Amino acid sequence: MIKEQFVKLYENSFKENWDLKAYSDYGTDVNYTYGELAREVAKLHLFFEKTGVQQGDKISLIGKNSSRWAITYLATVTYGAVIVPILPDFNPNDIHHIINHSDSVLLFVTKKIWDNLEEEKIPEVKGVMSLNSFKFLHEKNDGTVESIMMNLDKDFDAKYPNGFTKEDVLYPEISNAEIASINYTSGTTGFSKGVVMPGNGLAGNVMFGINSKLLKRNDRTLCFLPVAHAYGCAFDFLTSSAVGAHTTFLSKIPSPKVLLKAFEEVKPTIIFTVPLIMEKIYKKQLLPVLNSRAMKVALNIPLLDNKIYSEMRKKLIQALGGSFYEVIIGGAPMNKEVEQFLTKIKFPFTIGYGMTECAPLISYRDHKEFVPFSAGQILDTMEVKILSNNPYEEVGEICVRGENVMYGYYKNDEATKEVIDEEGWLHTGDLGTISKEGDIFIRGRNKSMILGANGQNIYPEEIEAKLNNMPFVMESLIVEKNGKLIALVYPDYESIDESNISQSDMQALMDENLKNLNKMLGAYENVSKIQLYPNEFEKTPKKSIKRYLYNQIIE
Repeated sequence: MIKEQFVKLYENSFKENWDLKAYSDYGTDVNYTYGELAREVAKLHLFFEKTGVQQGDKISLIGKNSSRWAITYLATVTYGAVIVPILPDFNPNDIHHIINHSDSVLLFVTKKIWDNLEEEKIPEVKGVMSLNSFKFLHEKNDGTVESIMMNLDKDFDAKYPNGFTKEDVLYPEISNAEIASINYTSGTTGFSKGVVMPGNGLAGNVMFGINSKLLKRNDRTLCFLPVAHAYGCAFDFLTSSAVGAHTTFLSKIPSPKVLLKAFEEVKPTIIFTVPLIMEKIYKKQLLPVLNSRAMKVALNIPLLDNKIYSEMRKKLIQALGGSFYEVIIGGAPMNKEVEQFLTKIKFPFTIGYGMTECAPLISYRDHKEFVPFSAGQILDTMEVKILSNNPYEEVGEICVRGENVMYGYYKNDEATKEVIDEEGWLHTGDLGTISKEGDIFIRGRNKSMILGANGQNIYPEEIEAKLNNMPFVMESLIVEKNGKLIALVYPDYESIDESNISQSDMQALMDENLKNLNKMLGAYENVSKIQLYPNEFEKTPKKSIKRYLYNQIIE
């Protein structure tokens, strides 16, 4: 059990960092110091108290990244209630189900999302509050909740007649064994389950961030990953808030154009991201330069290539704000070509591994020690084993146990028993090997692996990574039908338009891609055809394609 109480991390941080900047909402004038943050948390504590919220009660939270989202989260867990963060891109039916399934008594939600929900479908929620303003939106009964919210400022001033000071920040003693959050996953297999996480799992991640000095006092983070997801939540927000760093929340869709502008302005001291972001920057900004005839000639000249790579590294670092120690990439498999390029130019990046069920971190290495194509080294507080006869060479399922592992899935013992065995090992569903030094190497998902005609294991993610780097391919998905592999391809329409390529020529381009792809593959994993797909593939918040949606659409 982690000795530091999860709740006390924030009591101490608010007191020690009282006058420092805590949160900002990018592109707005919304800013909070740690003292102001503590005051807003205290007001919500008073609101919870007056509305009859008990320790252990569930409070749902839905909205895009924002300071008020973070304040609501921290107010809930430091009160002793259980936070239920819901991803804003869930559809209304899923949101209704999660609120009801989690037994939530209150809901904090943005007005835009609330307009698409139906209050009669969440009958046990006694009050709904706006994340846009902390104002009342709806209640179940007789106007009591609305009255409490309307009089909250007056009641708060009466409770603290001499003003709210750092001496007033005192949170209850809550064991790390108590449940702190229930986080509903949005997975690639289509089933949303509530991950029950004790304070210990959250504290384990935060303490790793503190002890490894990922984040320090006065550091800056740009929080653009969904903060309702475990990865962005653990480090951009929870660790940042525990050490006295300044978090800027980005609520816009993180396109390369939006992100590069925000990086320039915020100048983060560390960057947490997913592969898709780095792959888009590589494909749109760096690949065209690398593929130019002059550059290809220059890179073949001894010594000159090192100078060019050094210059490209400097430009990429500058484009990402120029002030960060490293870029930490996680959440999905990394494209091997992009990783090779970043390694070649000696860019300061590392790749970690985790899952919501571990809140999320399982493995990490500092970029100075990172082993290329690995997913980092297993944490000191975690154990790992590979279900194979030779875990160093033979691929098997990755299993982990330790401080960060969840209790199970909420009200779903059957699903819990499927992934956590009697010895406490969490079966991740990921396939890989491990080095003798404890570095994990991931090959693919157990559920997405395809068995070849002669029993060979085919990892579609590895084929997709090669295809995604080919001309006019935005993204791809390998599926199996009648014993043959077929590639669904969503074309890069922007590049097609720029090249004045007609619709009728697109299939010929893809046939050429197919020929070149199969030259790179073993005979058993050859793709039989490329089928064009008209839309971007639907993804989870971690930007993994929801594969189960596409198995039945092959022509």
